[in-house]
Amino acid sequence: MDETMDADEPVEYQWPRPPQDGYTVDDLFTLPELPSRTELIDGSLVFASPQHMFHSVVVDLLVSGVRRDLPADLKVTRNMTVVLDSRNGLAPDVSVLHASAITGPDQMSFRAEDVLLAVEVVSPDSESRDRTTKPQKYAAAGIPNFWRVERGGDGSEPVVHVYELDPLTKAYVHMGMQREQLKVGKPYAIEIDLTGVDEL
Repeated sequence: MDETMDADEPVEYQWPRPPQDGYTVDDLFTLPELPSRTELIDGSLVFASPQHMFHSVVVDLLVSGVRRDLPADLKVTRNMTVVLDSRNGLAPDVSVLHASAITGPDQMSFRAEDVLLAVEVVSPDSESRDRTTKPQKYAAAGIPNFWRVERGGDGSEPVVHVYELDPLTKAYVHMGMQREQLKVGKPYAIEIDLTGVDEL
């Protein structure tokens, strides 16, 4: 009897079995074949769904806008893991961080204390995480500024909710909702024409 497997027979994928106490950030960087943009929340792996065009275009707009007047001692990244603690590694859509935190081209993560701004563009599959879970964790980790970006009324233009950290309560304070023109003074003076999303 031939014991060999038929070449046309589907191979069943074996999902990794989580440890009893959950995964750690070390696992996040060492487990084989994890999808890109995998995050770790409270010891559980979270896989991102494919992005919509709105998400991709808005991230491009924000990255180019934030870079425009970026001080020399800061850098902008997208979708890079920020290690909040041993059981939480989140990947903001856009981050502004201290340039001194960058160690080289093979770097895979940053520490929360290196980050001055975290930005999440809300997606249908991550609404709850982007609106509640992630900002709570960013605030608890001491990241001083957070933007949550939603779709406007017509669904095509971004609306940016701006938050600043209250250091006493370790919670974010909503500083306003901005449409068409984003203008903030922290973490540095930034102005972005949000209507420019139509030109990308």
